[in-house]
Amino acid sequence: MKIIVAPDSFKGSISAEQAARAMAEGIQAAAPGSEIIELPSADGGEGTMVNLVAATNGRMVAHQVSGPLGKPVAASYGVLGNGETCVIEIAEASGLTLLSQTERNPERASTEGTGELIRHALDAGFREFIIGLGGSATNDGGTGILRALGMRFLNALGEELPPGAEALNELHTIDAGSFDPRIQACRFVIASDVDNPLIGLNGASHIFGPQKGATDSMVEALDRKLSHYADIVEEQTGISLHDYPGAGAAGGAGGAFLAFFPAVMQRGIDVVLEASGFSQSVASSDVIFTGEGKSDRQTLSGKTAFGIAQMAAVHGKPAILLSGMIDPESRGDLLRFFEEVHSVSGGEITEKQSMDDAYTHLCRRTAEIFKAYLDSHPQSN
Repeated sequence: MKIIVAPDSFKGSISAEQAARAMAEGIQAAAPGSEIIELPSADGGEGTMVNLVAATNGRMVAHQVSGPLGKPVAASYGVLGNGETCVIEIAEASGLTLLSQTERNPERASTEGTGELIRHALDAGFREFIIGLGGSATNDGGTGILRALGMRFLNALGEELPPGAEALNELHTIDAGSFDPRIQACRFVIASDVDNPLIGLNGASHIFGPQKGATDSMVEALDRKLSHYADIVEEQTGISLHDYPGAGAAGGAGGAFLAFFPAVMQRGIDVVLEASGFSQSVASSDVIFTGEGKSDRQTLSGKTAFGIAQMAAVHGKPAILLSGMIDPESRGDLLRFFEEVHSVSGGEITEKQSMDDAYTHLCRRTAEIFKAYLDSHPQSN
């Protein structure tokens, strides 16, 4: 038998890579000699880069760049196994986890370090990019990324604005004369499940600003500044980012990619499955195991496990969901898309135990479930 194990991370306990290893170990215990393909997955958010590198036998490239507040940070980008595609996560250089609670300030935070990573990758010869937009600390409309690649943001006196969103209300001219010409020879695939517009009550500032440290009054001010920025972008490019779906991702960085890069925005899980060669692997498989920390109705809104179930269905293959926890009220909905739905916690295993020793319990539970599956599907043996 050929079995694919393609879990997301079990947040708060183990990474997607560790989860895949635990599932593989459990399957091997239940059915020695099985062919197992480990494809740790993600939905375009944090962890996407590491999982894609692992799934394609790629490599990581480390580089020191500017952090969200300008201090140097050690960041990395991934190179897929094809040696041609570069994966950059905005969280690496411009992420919220790089700041303490007291440091969070979306007026000052900049995406410049992400632009520096792109520039480093361009210098290394890469022209194919996958960009993950989850987990940013910023609300600068992606101006930091653009600034690092040569664009200038000027006030009415022709002076450069400082990094961040704070002075965007003073923006008068965007000077793209020195914007890195190599960009136009590239292809950027933006992995994002966020379809929020740039401005308004459903925009970047109102929806994501508070978690980045914005007060109520700051949220209103940030929204006005991004609106002014969008006005200038439209004046100079003809592209209106104000209500553009996805432009609000990563504090407006999605808008910068849509307006100034040869970019397409795709559902995160679709980008990951395509880049990892998942479809080809599924076509020749017998069973697929996937899972996440907790599964509920939100899982069906484009999360990793749902994308895998959809791909399995295309090829007529059974997908088994094994997550740390299953919301009881969502079980029926989940069973419409998965062959079986199981949780690690329950019975003798408490939720705390399942998280404290996640690898062991996930391994054992996988073995139990797969043995039962084989017993009920003797034709699969």
